[in-house]
Amino acid sequence: MNNPTSNRFGDAECLRCREDFPSLRRIINGFPVAYLDGPGGTQVPAAVIDAIGASYRSHNVNTHGNFPVSEELDRTMTEVRAKIAEFLGAGGPDGISIGQNMTSLAFSLSRALSRSIKPGDEVLISALDHEANRGPWRQLADVGAVVREIPLLDSGALDYDAMRVMVTAKTRLLALGCSSNSIGTVNDIALARKLTRDVGALLILDAVHYAPHFPVDVAALDPDFLLCSAYKFYGPHVGILYSRPGALDSLATERLVVQDEHAPYCIETGTLNHPAIEGVAAAINYIASFGGGATRRLALLDAMRAIGTYEHGLATSFWDGLGSMRRVRRFGLPFDSALRAPTVSFTLDGVEAAYAARELGRQGLCVWDGDFYAPSPVRALKVPGGALIRVGFSMYNTSAESVRLLNAVAAVLACVSDSSVSDSSCWPC
Repeated sequence: MNNPTSNRFGDAECLRCREDFPSLRRIINGFPVAYLDGPGGTQVPAAVIDAIGASYRSHNVNTHGNFPVSEELDRTMTEVRAKIAEFLGAGGPDGISIGQNMTSLAFSLSRALSRSIKPGDEVLISALDHEANRGPWRQLADVGAVVREIPLLDSGALDYDAMRVMVTAKTRLLALGCSSNSIGTVNDIALARKLTRDVGALLILDAVHYAPHFPVDVAALDPDFLLCSAYKFYGPHVGILYSRPGALDSLATERLVVQDEHAPYCIETGTLNHPAIEGVAAAINYIASFGGGATRRLALLDAMRAIGTYEHGLATSFWDGLGSMRRVRRFGLPFDSALRAPTVSFTLDGVEAAYAARELGRQGLCVWDGDFYAPSPVRALKVPGGALIRVGFSMYNTSAESVRLLNAVAAVLACVSDSSVSDSSCWPC
């Protein structure tokens, strides 16, 4: 099916990979479905679906039992953590905790940190981030922390000059997204790490929108904690927390007395969703199958670079196509910047975002509208109506889908007059 020694991912590889995703076969109102909503969650290949099903078929048991099938599951869970560690560039499975989703893990981490926060300690969050990387840390104000927000520039980049001033000896932690789910900005993590290291503060990274598009290397990024979600990189709904060696063990996490008190288990509550976790391993294997190298880690790096380059090309063409249209306003950094994920957000003059998304959806073009649980950047950028239209490209998207979407956007604009905000359908035009 795939070429395991290729370091290129292009149109031909995309067309082949599309055969692996059953959901891409759907037809909506006579149109082939085009899932252009990757930032909200990617589609899942058959290999992942099969792995989850195989788990239920062969060993729907719990861990730590003294019988062969449970012992087999114990080994499988360790192997999955090891694969996740390879995906993130971590040293091994002991740094990989698993939860229901990224948000749940972030709240658990915040509650653990709250036990050592002192009144007057400063916590920095970003005006660019998803609420999952803001709300958990804002609640540290309940124990006396002073929560401060790094502002967002009109360009869609963070104000790094302000960040340099805001990180001080009082800073206890900086929570920062690696990449914005709303406008695609990739942040300067190296600068954030230097500033926090200089004052002895923790660096907590949200890599939910970064991990699907770029190789993740926690050894290079050097966070104290990093969170991501497997359903954004072709897996099931499973949250992942990477912890620097020793970082999690130093916290008083909420746990039952029967739970292992050491990392990575001490932040995990209740019985995990073992079949879904096995699906995460299958997703990582699937990504690796598009890369080459002597180890799975090298194959993953190769694959992520190649897929990321392909996605960036699709997004660049779409961004440029929007730029040629009247009555279209694009948000975020231009695609000549390396600090850019393949996510394009825009508004249409005279057209409500929800209306546009519905009209596009009726033609099988799945895009998101709204603030995407990131209201802060939408407010900061003064987005008209408080709602964007967002397109996010994934490995299974094609250039033909991008062109089809551009044509459909142009048709929506043609259907609605400059002064109209329509609530009635003009489809098909």
